[in-house]
Amino acid sequence: MHQAISNYKAFMKIIGAIILITGIAMLVPLVYALAAGDTKDAQAFIRVAPASILLGLILTLGFKSTNAKFRIRDGYLVVALCWVAASLIGAFPYYYSEFTNDFIDAFFESTSGFTTTGCTAVKDGVLSHSLLLWKALSHWLGAMGILIFVLSILPALGINGQFIAKAEAPGPIFEKMAVRLSDSTKILYITYIVLTLLEFLLLVASPKVDAFDALVNSLGSISTGGLLVHTDGVAHYNSFYVEFVISIFCILSSVNFMLYHYLRSGKISKVFRDTELRLFLSLIGAGIVICTVVLMTVNDAKFTSAFRDSFFQVISMSTTTGYVRSPYTLWPTTCQLVLFTLMLIGGCSASTSGSIKVIRFAVMIKMILRGTYKHVHPRSVVPIRINDSIVPPKVVSGMSEFILTYLAILLFSSIVVSIQGLDFDTTVSTVLAMLSNTGAAFGITLSAGNFAAYSAGLKLYLCLLMYIGRLEIFTILVMFTRHFWNKKR
Repeated sequence: MHQAISNYKAFMKIIGAIILITGIAMLVPLVYALAAGDTKDAQAFIRVAPASILLGLILTLGFKSTNAKFRIRDGYLVVALCWVAASLIGAFPYYYSEFTNDFIDAFFESTSGFTTTGCTAVKDGVLSHSLLLWKALSHWLGAMGILIFVLSILPALGINGQFIAKAEAPGPIFEKMAVRLSDSTKILYITYIVLTLLEFLLLVASPKVDAFDALVNSLGSISTGGLLVHTDGVAHYNSFYVEFVISIFCILSSVNFMLYHYLRSGKISKVFRDTELRLFLSLIGAGIVICTVVLMTVNDAKFTSAFRDSFFQVISMSTTTGYVRSPYTLWPTTCQLVLFTLMLIGGCSASTSGSIKVIRFAVMIKMILRGTYKHVHPRSVVPIRINDSIVPPKVVSGMSEFILTYLAILLFSSIVVSIQGLDFDTTVSTVLAMLSNTGAAFGITLSAGNFAAYSAGLKLYLCLLMYIGRLEIFTILVMFTRHFWNKKR
């Protein structure tokens, strides 16, 4: 009983910290709305931000330090609750500003923000600058994981956050950069902030990008959220420099953040030998070449335009950012299949990107090759190696389970979403857009990432898919099992 009470207090403190951070973040678009004279949006943020900050302080400071040690179930549960809490609080500005007509659309908008999916469910809806800034900030907070930030302050709250880290970490293996978990999270966020500031400075240096656009694009690409500042996407700037900067930082944020720690530590050779990084860049390179050649041969496009379109769109999809430069839904089928495949694979582990992750794809390929070899040499023992190290069988099994579960959810959810009665391309790519947190799909939804065509019930289901994709599937799925709710676990 004592353990249950302690964990309850810890839950309240952590959820309070999440609500507090969300409320403080709202002060930025609030100040902007006041400065811009946007009365309606300012009033919306005034109604939500102070109340969120007050509630967060009450929950965080109202419970005494517990020194609670979380169990596995506690870690999964608190992660899921915190993400839902952030999405619920974050939905009110969209609702009170009357950007959305009902709260479900507002919740969808907020969920797509915090999960870095970057799509919308409001028909012909155009975000005001204040709401655009809020969604960009929610991208930025959600990408690295709000709880990853909270982990750095958990020791001060008297809470052991190791199980929370395992449930939150974006990849098959959570590797600490420092002895203390809180120090590891601080290193992650310092790297994250530095990359954001660097991209902002490079973008604002362009005469075609003002400070506001530079800020929103920086927050959107570092988080791989892909938020559209203008309805015509990145093509609005008509600048290869801007497209190149955004593309490079999409890649940098989709790389395993452990590699930046290696760079800081002088272990440069480990970076260049990293199997996942090399495969990730190879997939991007192959995708660009294929799409460029196909656009030139099928669409009779010039090399410069074909390469420019392919370069940006392939990087956008492979990093699950979902930015749009050209109408890729009108591209030849070969190009669309390449983009679909890259969306499915995603970026690297321990990065801000979504989907299956390259490291799991690499292990899957090695498993196929090993299976082929063992058919010829059945008595041989062939371990799977990544970066010259043997991958433990337990990890290989976990990766296999993840991939199979991911594909099963993709198939099952496609059947569920098909109830709406839309075409095949739209249905399947909608599910992948949610599950991979890319937010861009094919078919009727087009490349604008607008899913207003779906009913209220299916919009909530799409929100569930966003959470499943962002939290690496099992964090959500385990809560639907009977064993999870066993009090002894």
